[in-house]
Parts: sequence; structure tokens; C-alpha cells
Amino acid sequence: MCGRFSQSGDLEVVRKQCKVVECSVDDRPRYNIAPSQPAQVIFNDGITKAAMLRWGLIPSWSEDETIGNRLINARAESLNEKPMFKNLFRKRRCLVPVDGFYEWQKTGRFKQPVRIIMKDGTPFALAGLWDKWVSPAGDTIDSFTIITTDANELIRPIHDRMPAIISPENYLLWLDPEVTDVKLLSQMLNPFSSEKMRFYPVSRIVNNPEIDTPECIKPLNPDDTPQLSLL
Repeated sequence: MCGRFSQSGDLEVVRKQCKVVECSVDDRPRYNIAPSQPAQVIFNDGITKAAMLRWGLIPSWSEDETIGNRLINARAESLNEKPMFKNLFRKRRCLVPVDGFYEWQKTGRFKQPVRIIMKDGTPFALAGLWDKWVSPAGDTIDSFTIITTDANELIRPIHDRMPAIISPENYLLWLDPEVTDVKLLSQMLNPFSSEKMRFYPVSRIVNNPEIDTPECIKPLNPDDTPQLSLL
């Protein structure tokens, strides 16, 4: 599962790697993005774009937008089986650039939130699907869901699922709507290497989706402060 993430770092590096042609994002740092909120997403809609999409997929055929509240995640194993995801998996894939995501580790009587990042502190991209929905009144909403896969060795003690992370060398392939080989695409959704990742405990204020401040990503232990790569 993926229920929260952050876009607080410099995501331009991911946009450049994706060769974004049109960019209309709000680049203000976001520390605690929750379902139903807008987030930066990279997708191909004739050209490669970076824009703000609502988190929670609203399929084009939906009668109303409330279905998006239930479709924040999609399991990698069933993308080619479920009718609501099958065509999107072939034609409307996206990337969600992030610098970390959250999970909750059971500790005694409560769950301790932890932030999961790359060891070198660099941004990375989560695999997703997107769609365009037009309301009965004619309003258009672009929305997305994050694909999940089995947890790697690092995350497994915390949760049995994790967001599927796409390697940079596969960004362009994943975004290309002309690529429809399900076997090839599915191979990109394997658990990401645990050796490149780490996590650290953060404040329980991230439990509140209305709190979106730097305190959300601040380590409880100062020794856990992320060190950004100079490369």
C-alpha cells in the first residue's frame, strides 16, 4: 500500500530524465500528500507532460468522482486482469516523482510512521496509471493511482506491500503509450532494490492529512537526517 508521500525536493531532475515537453506543476514543496489531493504527475497525453493530477483514480466511464476515494492504489499483479485497469496499463501509464513515501510500523500499542527514501537522498519515481474523467456538467478531472507490488526486504517487516518504483533507465519506456507489451511492462514493477533505500521514524503529525509542513519529514533522531548526494 502507499497512503502518503512527499514531493519536497527538487523534482526537476526527474522531469528532465523523462524529457517533459510541457510543464504546469505547482513546485512548492509538499511534505505530506494524501489521497484526494493534487500532486505532480508525469504522463504522455500526445506529448510528455508534468501537471497536477488528483490522487485517486476516476476512470473515464465512472458515473461520479467518488470512486476515486477507493482507487488510490492498484496491485501490479492484477493490472492486466481487472477491466478498470487493463486498458490504462497499456495506454495511460504515468510516473509520480517523489523524494519519499510513508509507511506505518507497528510498535507496541501504536503504529510509528516512518519515511522511506533513497540512501543518497535523490528523488525517484513511482509507477502509476492515469485517466481523464468528464463530469455531467462538463468539468474535466485528470486523476491517478499508484501501483503497488510486493515489499522488498527493507520494507517487509513494516508492510507486505510497497509502491512500485521505476528505474530511471525505464522512465521513457514506461511513459511511451506505444509500448503495450504487458510482459515487458510487468517486469518493471518488481520490488525495488532494498540496498538503495532506507527509512527513518518521523513525527506522528503525518497521521493528519491537513498538516503539510517540514516537520513531517524531520527525523525523530537527528542522526537520521538525510544527506543529499552531490553527484
